[in-house]
Amino acid sequence: MEVSLQGQRPLSYKDVFNHTNVRFKIKPFLGSFPFARTTLFTPWRSEYPASKLSHRVTSSAADFSKRRQRRLSTPSSKGPAPKGFTPKTQVGTSTQKRDLKSNGEKEDSSIPTSSESAVLDKTEIESNIALEEESTIELYQKNRVDEAETEEPKEDIPSMGKELSVGKSNQNVENGRSIGKILEDVAELQKNETTLKSDTVSTARDVSSEGKHLDGTKTDETVSIKDESVESDEKTIEDTLKLKLEMEANLRKQEIEGLAEENFSRGNKVFVYPQSIKPDEDIEVFLNRSFSTLANESDILIMGAFNDWRWRSFTVRLKKTHLNGDWWSCQIHVPKEAYKMDFVFFNGQNFYDNNDTKDFCIPVEGGMDVFSFEDFLLEEKRRELEKLAKERAEKERQEEEKKRIEAEKAASEADRAQARVETERRREFLQQLMKKAASSVDNIWFIEPKEFKGGDKVKLHYNKSSGPLAHANELWIHGGHNNWNDGLTIIEKLVRSERESGDWRYAEVVIPDRALVLDWVFADGPPKSATMYDNNNYEDFHAIVPKSIPEELYWVEEEHRMFRKLQEERKLREELIRAKAEKTARMKAEMKERTLKRFLLSQKHIVYTEPLDVHAGSIVTVFYNPANTVLNGKPEVWFRCSFNRWTHRMGPLPPQRMLPVDNGSHVKATVKVPLDAYMMDFVFSEREDGGIFDNKGGMDYHIPVFGGIVNEPPMHIVHIAVEMAPIAKVGGLGDVVTSLSRAVQDLNHNVDIIFPKYDCLNFSHVKDLHYQRSYSWGGTEIKVWLGKVEGLSVYFLEPQNGFFCTGCVYGSRNDAERFGFFCHAALEFLHQGGFHPDIIHCHDWSSAPVAWLFKDHYMHYSLGKNRVVFTIHNLEFGAHFIAKAMAYADKATTVCS
Repeated sequence: MEVSLQGQRPLSYKDVFNHTNVRFKIKPFLGSFPFARTTLFTPWRSEYPASKLSHRVTSSAADFSKRRQRRLSTPSSKGPAPKGFTPKTQVGTSTQKRDLKSNGEKEDSSIPTSSESAVLDKTEIESNIALEEESTIELYQKNRVDEAETEEPKEDIPSMGKELSVGKSNQNVENGRSIGKILEDVAELQKNETTLKSDTVSTARDVSSEGKHLDGTKTDETVSIKDESVESDEKTIEDTLKLKLEMEANLRKQEIEGLAEENFSRGNKVFVYPQSIKPDEDIEVFLNRSFSTLANESDILIMGAFNDWRWRSFTVRLKKTHLNGDWWSCQIHVPKEAYKMDFVFFNGQNFYDNNDTKDFCIPVEGGMDVFSFEDFLLEEKRRELEKLAKERAEKERQEEEKKRIEAEKAASEADRAQARVETERRREFLQQLMKKAASSVDNIWFIEPKEFKGGDKVKLHYNKSSGPLAHANELWIHGGHNNWNDGLTIIEKLVRSERESGDWRYAEVVIPDRALVLDWVFADGPPKSATMYDNNNYEDFHAIVPKSIPEELYWVEEEHRMFRKLQEERKLREELIRAKAEKTARMKAEMKERTLKRFLLSQKHIVYTEPLDVHAGSIVTVFYNPANTVLNGKPEVWFRCSFNRWTHRMGPLPPQRMLPVDNGSHVKATVKVPLDAYMMDFVFSEREDGGIFDNKGGMDYHIPVFGGIVNEPPMHIVHIAVEMAPIAKVGGLGDVVTSLSRAVQDLNHNVDIIFPKYDCLNFSHVKDLHYQRSYSWGGTEIKVWLGKVEGLSVYFLEPQNGFFCTGCVYGSRNDAERFGFFCHAALEFLHQGGFHPDIIHCHDWSSAPVAWLFKDHYMHYSLGKNRVVFTIHNLEFGAHFIAKAMAYADKATTVCS
């Protein structure tokens, strides 16, 4: 309830300055000014007696240049010095200059030349200032005489400190310089404060230049004049601002006293000042304790908020005021978003004055309205959600980075352990090989020189006639090292040796750097061309490298090399997996976008929007073609719209008459999409008050909205099916159940699947399978198992009557009985388990009984809010079951050809 706080007429300035006689005091200011500005001060309370009002003569920045020129062009003052001022010695001009003037000779400027040797001194400048001050005061007095009806006799201007009395009536105050004008002058003076200071300093600098001697020196008197001028101007500005503040404070005080007396006389216990509350301002709230239920409380606080208690709550302690009556007050800042202020008073504990349970309420003028504030809150929420999303994303990124580092560390340790094991295995095998290796074999092979190391070039000799290559046209060596650790690293052709005994051939080979053992075979050609080998009876040839690197150092390096190799292989695998996942996600997003666009464009012959993708907070134009609907030929088409499946806080928008489009039979309407929308809902009618509707056959038109601050509440969908890929797939039914469930789950909905626990299930694709509980139905105990299949939650029902221990999905003589039992058991599982799904989805003839069993036995119990969707996969089987399910289902679809 809003408490009406009665306004009170502000006191006029005529009432404030209700004095018969006013005294003025003029304080001369030492400076050269073209005019004087008068500032008035008086106590505000009307009961005060007439008092003296002091006028302060202040300087202005205007005409400084003109004033400066006049002073420079007037070398001496004319006329007598003003009364009350001590005459100053005139500066001069030199004797020669005065003589020239008296003889009538032409004078070009008052600036002395070098021949004159004239020096301006302080006395002449002060004399000029005094003359201009006298002229200004005389001009002011003349204007006052012209304006005033009556005026007290004036005295000659006395010396500084003496008052000038002026009589003035209330009418004179109104006809003369008003308070409003004074305030305007004060504001103007405050605004030009910087300019005034700048001009004052400039003038002082000019005056200073006048006082310079020809030799460039400056007199002390010039510096003194400059300092006095600046200090005087600053003091004038400070006094003027202080005067303005005092005037405003006194005016405020008098208005509050008047409001307090008026509200007290009327019995109002609450008022505020100012009476018209504006946004982004400070107000003062007053409570008359004697009228309140808190009359006997020593401590009083105000507790409140703005905009129906939804914005910027506050609690402030009140203090006793000087006002007549038991008035207490405190200051409250009104935020710029406020359109109403709500508050109560209490004693700081549990005793309240809440306006008879209706709370106190004061409207705020000139600010937001209710709808603007709602939009503001939504925008604030959107920014908050964006901030939270960024913080959440950053937190997830940090967690992912932490997990990645931990996983990388664990994988690195695993790679190191595997490298250690692999290296140890190779070491054992190579040590066994080295025991069998030799430096040469008589009459078969030998190496020259006998002592060699890695990097050396040696000759490996082979007796062709000693093996199976005796009749080969060519001889080649195919070699490696360290049990062929790096594969084939030595390939050379053997040439004839100069040895006389035997059929010797040799090849020059370079020993690998890290070789401990050389491994080789002989062949009748190079790799991939050889057909015959001498491989030492399948054991290959092996020779020890006499000067190889230390074996311990080799195996340390070998372990590190193996570790790096494993790391590279693992990172390559991870990169391939990541690239595949990114590609899959990108393909899914593109497919989702294409599917949505196909859906939106599929009804373009009836309705479409511009832009096609509707975003929250945007303006959307809806185009409608009534020629293809039940509204064909109607003279008018009205657009009825809401959001969030007709549940939006603003309710349905007012009906809007659609306007014809320039070309074609379409009509259009424009609507602003709120920030908290996730779905746009609309229908069309022939008249504003209804008539014939086009509501898409009772389904209404729905278009998703993107980027809103509110997400669509997730639905709970339960699939009841007898096939599911990849655990029990017979036909396409199993693929649809799995793929459809995953697609719906990707839309952030909750999906569960109820499935028979066949004894032929492929359990390798079921993760985390565990027993959950048991229940009874139809005289049979049914065990419930829960597991994950491709990320989907699957409840496996295992009745103890053996219905699903047949080794197959279909093919038993009692399939109809088995699946009918399963359908009833599934609904009983939902009922006893306390499930409340939004949609129960059954598939094909095998789970078709769910449709009529639900409507006949469970619709009026705990599953009353559910809707049944039935999908046909194959019409070749169980046609009568399918027909009956079609009659009972709330929605029927088909994927059959």
